[in-house]
Amino acid sequence: MIARVWKGWTSAENADAYERLLRGKVIPGLKSIKGYCGGFILRDDHEGETEFVVMNLFDSLEAVKAFAGPDHATPVFEPEARNLLSRIEHAANHYDVRATPDD
Repeated sequence: MIARVWKGWTSAENADAYERLLRGKVIPGLKSIKGYCGGFILRDDHEGETEFVVMNLFDSLEAVKAFAGPDHATPVFEPEARNLLSRIEHAANHYDVRATPDD
């Protein structure tokens, strides 16, 4: 299993809208990709800014590439996200999952 981890930040005012976008459109859209195994949205509110860490799980690197394309480290955004994010990590990181809560 592969974990794809990416960070983005919003202003405090845009945080709820970005979370709604992730929950309502991004994650449901990923469920249609063969090999998608679920994901996590992590949120840390700070004064004036909110950090999001999004971790999506895929059964293989091929499934990651089906989502992100051949240059799989490139972040993938919904068009609406560009208006909500104030800054981003410029690459997604990929990790080989060695243990899960079910282990």
